[in-house]
Amino acid sequence: MIARTFGRLRGDVRGVTVLEFAFVIPPMLFLLMGGGEIVYQAYVQSILDGAIQKAGRDSAIQGGGDRADELDGKVLTMVRVVAKTAVIADSKRSYYASFSRMKPETFYDTNSNNRYDAATECFDDVNGNKTWDADPGTTGQGGANDVTLYQLKVKYDRLFPVTALLGWDGTKILTARTLLKNQPYASQKQTPVVNTCPKP
Repeated sequence: MIARTFGRLRGDVRGVTVLEFAFVIPPMLFLLMGGGEIVYQAYVQSILDGAIQKAGRDSAIQGGGDRADELDGKVLTMVRVVAKTAVIADSKRSYYASFSRMKPETFYDTNSNNRYDAATECFDDVNGNKTWDADPGTTGQGGANDVTLYQLKVKYDRLFPVTALLGWDGTKILTARTLLKNQPYASQKQTPVVNTCPKP
């Protein structure tokens, strides 16, 4: 009797589909949500990139530097269309006299160690602060004809809770930057390059 019952059960395949579905659905949902999160992040990044380009162009006109907070707010408003919880994590503007000055200040490597030694080596001071700078940019929008690097970081809550299972943080920070030359609305005030050497 018992052997006959087990024999019938062994040949019965009803309900197997439910068990198979129970095994398949968790990893399938995991993959779908993980993929959805990556696509969502790319979409938010594209909105942020477009918004910062527009804000960068608006800030390059005369008086644009005085509207920095307003323009940051406009970028955030555009991003919040797709990421409701977005906030500005950081906003930074640095300006340079020209594109060619957007590099570490030139120094004269007398001991050939490939790094600047303040005690013994001269350098070309392009921003007039009498200090060698790896990034000679000055904080702010700058003036007419200056080149401005505008960077903005936005933080938002991730779309799916599955990201915690992947070891990802519950929030995501995206960064966008744009580089534009201010319009020639006046004469440019350019700091002359001064060769600066340590005092003996």
